[in-house]
Amino acid sequence: MKINNTTSSFDLKKAVSNNRLQGLWRLMTGYRLTYLIATLGQGFAALAKTATYFLLRYFVDTYLSGSSPVALPVLAAGFLGLAALEGGFTFLSGSFAARTAEGITRRLRNYLFDHIQHLTFTYHDSMQTGELIQRSTSDVDALRRFFADQAISVGRIILLFVVNFIALLNLNASLAWKSVIVIPIIVVISIIFFQFISKAYEAYQEQEAVLSTTLQENLTGVRVVKAFARQDFEKQKFETHNLEKFIRGKRLLLLNSYFWPVTDVICTAQILFGYYTGATMTINGEISLGTYLAYCGLIVWIIFPMRNLGRLIVQMSTGLVSYGRVMEIIKQEREPLDDGIVPVETSAHGDLQFEDVGFVYSDGTAALENISLNVKSGQVIALLGSTGSGKTTLVNLLPRFYEYTGGHIYLDRQELNTLSRRWLRSQIGIVEQEPFLFSRSIEENICYGVDRSITQDEIEAAARAAAIHDVILTFPEGYKTIVGEKGVTLSGGQKQRIAIARTLLKNPRILILDDSTSSVDTETEVEIRTALQALMKNRTTFIIAHRIQSIQSADLILVMDRGRIIQRGKHTGLLRQPGMYRQIFDIQTRIEEELQSEIASVRD
Repeated sequence: MKINNTTSSFDLKKAVSNNRLQGLWRLMTGYRLTYLIATLGQGFAALAKTATYFLLRYFVDTYLSGSSPVALPVLAAGFLGLAALEGGFTFLSGSFAARTAEGITRRLRNYLFDHIQHLTFTYHDSMQTGELIQRSTSDVDALRRFFADQAISVGRIILLFVVNFIALLNLNASLAWKSVIVIPIIVVISIIFFQFISKAYEAYQEQEAVLSTTLQENLTGVRVVKAFARQDFEKQKFETHNLEKFIRGKRLLLLNSYFWPVTDVICTAQILFGYYTGATMTINGEISLGTYLAYCGLIVWIIFPMRNLGRLIVQMSTGLVSYGRVMEIIKQEREPLDDGIVPVETSAHGDLQFEDVGFVYSDGTAALENISLNVKSGQVIALLGSTGSGKTTLVNLLPRFYEYTGGHIYLDRQELNTLSRRWLRSQIGIVEQEPFLFSRSIEENICYGVDRSITQDEIEAAARAAAIHDVILTFPEGYKTIVGEKGVTLSGGQKQRIAIARTLLKNPRILILDDSTSSVDTETEVEIRTALQALMKNRTTFIIAHRIQSIQSADLILVMDRGRIIQRGKHTGLLRQPGMYRQIFDIQTRIEEELQSEIASVRD
């Protein structure tokens, strides 16, 4: 995918590189000129600072001796002008660096969000949500700091060193070389600390992701936590992860803190040595007093920037580590939505054939084996079986959420895995067992699956079909009512019926109802089932259910166990056969009779 903005259009896949510095350079595509201007601004600011010390030498050696033809106001204006130039170029540099950093990270965030949405179900199955959030926020922000501050500061320090060292050579070559003895030592120390801190920061970020995942899971499942009174257990779990984060964070801070005193002692010793040497040369008449004063300022602007360079090299490890963590996501292959055939006819008929279909997860677990059946357009296929029997996995193959690893599936005589995923999913409507609603209005949630203009009448018709219209009208703002996160302000049955309305409004050719009436009462289930009977007409429908009452009228019932179809047929035929179907029916019938008996006794 390419992200367009005012600066450039750039495919961030090109920024993936095993060499992290090279990768960061690629990330700057489209912003390099802006960053060059920022760097040049630092260079001109450094020249203005150096010129100030030369003007100071002139003031002491020439003006104070009375041999200067330049008046004091002119010299004062010179000092002020150089200060203004330094401040102006520093501001210009900071402004362009910030523009670069914000532009790069804005583009990166947009791309990363879009990229995550297009990754495969297999990837999301193996990646924790908290980890993805951590990399999309904290690590991207670390990259922003790298471009806004650290990288530009490195350029500034190098320019200050080059300009001021040349100036020192101009003052006195012998003194200049004696003033940079510790520079190689600082560089070596910085590289050593860089290696240790990179590993410590990566470990810290990994643990922060674990903590984010723990928090995200706890907030998502807050009702379950409260229902089981497990607050103390969750608190202990969080504190354990938080303690590990504290330990790793402490180690990271200690490594950083060790760097400062070591370099402070070395740099201070170098400056004192320079002051002593320069003072001795001044007393001996080898250099003038003005030269010595200029030298005292210039050596500070060489040594301490180089000391800061070491600090920045250490801090840059955070940006490099974060780059690697973000690129681990970006280098993942996207699910190709538009690869494949788009049939000439805009709508599928719904004829399906399964021939010895098998599916094995990436960890080697076999979920489906030798699944074979023919489904005619408009038929209702019911799937029944225990948890883990492969019912949901089977229907997940239809929209190509997962690719079958054996056999063949044909839709309207076309091999399923040759069809465009985008087109295929436009033909399929899904109501999941645990429906997800966005924190938006009810109306927006119902319209979510449709990319065309929808009238209010169509929305209400879908809501009526899902037996939720009258309930919506009881809310203060009707269809404009905002539901909480994941629809938390609605009951389970209300969420499920809104999800059904959303699917019905999409008007798909193939329906997948994944136990979609499990969270509603019997009366509501009857209402929904009655409405769905009419809407299923001329649509191929797959119903996953645990209650036989929900699937008695299906054209074909498949009883599954351990990834295989162990029974198939219609309700009446299956009841005449010994096997799992009749066992489930007998158990559910007995439970229903006992329940009715208890209700009757309570009424009496």
